[in-house]
Amino acid sequence: MAARTKARKRAVDVLYEADVRGSDPLELLRERVALASPPIPDHAVRLVEGVAEHAARIDELIDRHAHGWSIDRLPDVDRAILRMAVFELLWVDDVPDPVVIDQAVELARSLSTDDSPAYVNGVLGAVLDAEVPTT
Repeated sequence: MAARTKARKRAVDVLYEADVRGSDPLELLRERVALASPPIPDHAVRLVEGVAEHAARIDELIDRHAHGWSIDRLPDVDRAILRMAVFELLWVDDVPDPVVIDQAVELARSLSTDDSPAYVNGVLGAVLDAEVPTT
């Protein structure tokens, strides 16, 4: 598994756990970094910190583009995957958008329901179409 793929998985783990526990993702991230078992990759730290920094905007975008579902009704793991991927799509310039979407879909395939990969793909595609200017 590639380094960034592992980092995304770890970021989703932290975001998911914080969401389920109702705790601060940055606080949980600090705990996980201190434990270092397994180590938290730098890209995972970047993703969790970015999601925390832009949480309100990210949730607004997901809520707007998650047709038929409010963000609170989404499965917890899908919400974590979408938050991470929206941050990476809009605020991380060194990863191509198709790679971000593909990785998010793969995470949904391995961690969530049978319907989640297509749903995650659709929401991220809508966010990308609405928020990223074409050149």
